[in-house]
Amino acid sequence: MSDLSRRDMLAMLGAAALTPLARYGWRGPARDPGPGAGPGFRIRTITAGTTLRSPADTEGPEAALAFLKGAKRVIADAGYEVQTLRIATQPFLEGAGSRARADALPALHALDRAVVAENVLLSIGPVLAPDDYDAEFAAWAAELIRTTRNVSFSARVASPERGASPRGVTAAGEAMAAIARATALGIGNFRFAAAANVPAGTPFFPVAYHRGSDAVAIGLESPPLLSAAFAGANTLAEAKQSLTQLLESRLGSLERFVRQVARRDERTYLGIDVSPAPGKDASIGAAIETLTGVPFGDYSTLAGCAAITDVLKSLRVKTCGYSGLMLPVLEDPVLARRASEGRYSVRDLLLYSTVCGTGLDVVPLPGDTPADRLAALIADVAALSTKLRKPLSARLFPVPGKSVGERAHFDDPYLTDCVVMKAE
Repeated sequence: MSDLSRRDMLAMLGAAALTPLARYGWRGPARDPGPGAGPGFRIRTITAGTTLRSPADTEGPEAALAFLKGAKRVIADAGYEVQTLRIATQPFLEGAGSRARADALPALHALDRAVVAENVLLSIGPVLAPDDYDAEFAAWAAELIRTTRNVSFSARVASPERGASPRGVTAAGEAMAAIARATALGIGNFRFAAAANVPAGTPFFPVAYHRGSDAVAIGLESPPLLSAAFAGANTLAEAKQSLTQLLESRLGSLERFVRQVARRDERTYLGIDVSPAPGKDASIGAAIETLTGVPFGDYSTLAGCAAITDVLKSLRVKTCGYSGLMLPVLEDPVLARRASEGRYSVRDLLLYSTVCGTGLDVVPLPGDTPADRLAALIADVAALSTKLRKPLSARLFPVPGKSVGERAHFDDPYLTDCVVMKAE
């Protein structure tokens, strides 16, 4: 049956009573694949939070690493695929001067070598305090990224206490421009972000950081679950109900299990960041298109994003971090393809951020984009975060040597090819 004949039939059956999105090809209620089908999602990260006594402290990371190894074994034995193990520290360099940051580089290099040897990622959290600015920060940020492999960090550009930070925005834009120049294809910006009102305990990098007692949080890669829930819904309400039921069923089981793992190690269980982070074979763009029945970027995309976010914010599991919709352009083949087709712009991504949970994420931009232009985009993200009182971030990706419309190719397991977007 063609789309046209389907819409005609819906009209004959009273489709005017349905949500407008239901006219775009939804097919009937989704079904839980059942307990024998596996969880239907991957665990993107088990993130252990720990406090360092100094940048040279190895005791905290070693304890966190031992916990992560044990947790992965137990969780994998229960049938869950764990993609990465990560350690987040308190922001021990936040507020430090340029000399203190420079002096910390050898210790950070040692930490990086230790986590690289164990195939673990490390985030040291925000390095600049709100309203902080240091003209030497950009060069330091580029040097840290250039000389490490697994270290991530961020700069605060908005906080609940002070709102948006113009000085932080400027510093973040300068850092992104410097990192792009210092790394091949600007790939170093994968490990740096401008963070706006991002709370401690967020498991996703590069904005993760820790506060308080030793803790653990979980991040997901779950777009296939969304696609399964949407595949047969006839109305928007039906789609949301199907997604709620499926996520609560699957995540409730995971939550009970991780609580037990945390309790055994006397760690605080912070919750699950239920953001459906995508991967090359797990596209959130495809899930949204299943929901709306139109290519990502077309009308009804915003409504689809809002519907997903409504569900994520209402789940009866303990959530943490963003717990919203992520739209990382370079990590999702469908989002990258639709960007290459010109179906949406950076301004559209800002619009979607009003109902999503991340902001501007791995957005490919011209390599010659000046720092003040990057800062202007970051300022908009900070303003949205402050106005809407929710965590957002900006991880912009200037690609050296590439102009608007040219294709950027990345030899990286996490990034897909995409045309460079206009920094508008």
